[in-house]
Amino acid sequence: MSYPESRIHMISPRTVIALESRLRNCRNVLTLGVKPNFEDYSPENAELIHRASIIYYPSLFYADLFASMGKKTFPGYHNYMCVQDKIKQTALFKLLKIPHPKTRVFYGRHQQKSITDFFSFPFIAKVPRGSALGRGVFLIKNKADLADYCRLNRTAYIQQYMPGDRDIRVVVIGARVVHAYWRIASPNEFRSNIALGGSIQLGNIPADALDLALDTARKCHWDDVGIDILLHGGKFYVLEGNMKYGRQGFTAAGIDYAEMMEQMIDRGEI
Repeated sequence: MSYPESRIHMISPRTVIALESRLRNCRNVLTLGVKPNFEDYSPENAELIHRASIIYYPSLFYADLFASMGKKTFPGYHNYMCVQDKIKQTALFKLLKIPHPKTRVFYGRHQQKSITDFFSFPFIAKVPRGSALGRGVFLIKNKADLADYCRLNRTAYIQQYMPGDRDIRVVVIGARVVHAYWRIASPNEFRSNIALGGSIQLGNIPADALDLALDTARKCHWDDVGIDILLHGGKFYVLEGNMKYGRQGFTAAGIDYAEMMEQMIDRGEI
């Protein structure tokens, strides 16, 4: 949808511009869509983008381009650089000394032969890039499981298995925790993802888990992220950051996500 020049001048000063559809239900956000060919934006919409002091949800394609031209975005550039990339996230956690399960990446068939030199069965194997909702996560119990995984993945992302039936999802937006809840795995399922039958349990979130999530988001410069935290052996570990987190937890808690985001934008928090 494009907007005529007259409409541009009618847009409220409180209205902000977004490209991706994340804020499409917010009344103070004008969503323009993502067009990799910039000339496909109407002249009016292109002008809105140029005039905007900040672009919300610019997309992975535009995030670094806007950063290069000095235009502020929300989420910031750093958020997009780690989206659905477990390899980058693990390297970042190690650089920042953030507690994270023992993890190692094995490139190619030759390196994959040494996986069992570093890990004992059972362990976790993941599709390192592009996977979400727990569907790229596998519990490797034996050599046959490992062979099947390696057959489909030339880059093997292997992680220590920390048994448990739950983890904590902490959502950090801007500079604060806006929501947190337990994710309980369904029977006979090692993954706690809601998309795989996991359930949501509200309340009784340990303060140390919230502090770890907020500290992780701050150190990684992530300003819109769902951070998954596991309690194992009396210690909290960061599993990963999800920049495309679901909103079932908000619904379960009776939080209107769109209204919350509207208010955070109006207050200048994001």
